[in-house]
Amino acid sequence: MTTEQTPYRVLIGKPGLDGHDRGAKFMARTLRDEGFEVIYTGIRRTAAEIAATAIQEDVDVVRLSSLSGAHLRLLQMVKQQFT
Repeated sequence: MTTEQTPYRVLIGKPGLDGHDRGAKFMARTLRDEGFEVIYTGIRRTAAEIAATAIQEDVDVVRLSSLSGAHLRLLQMVKQQFT
């Protein structure tokens, strides 16, 4: 990404009760180092909280991080908040 471009805004969310956030923090640092603007919601957020933050922060991309086996269901729950 060149410095003339407006950086993409990325939201990293941790839905559900999963407390493992090492991967999410790693991705946040990596994206910031590459010039992206990153908003990290922290752990144990609801689908509604993640969607509301994404809308409020006017992000370009929502990235979810989940170590639990419920990742497909959690993704659908967040996606439904945008419709």
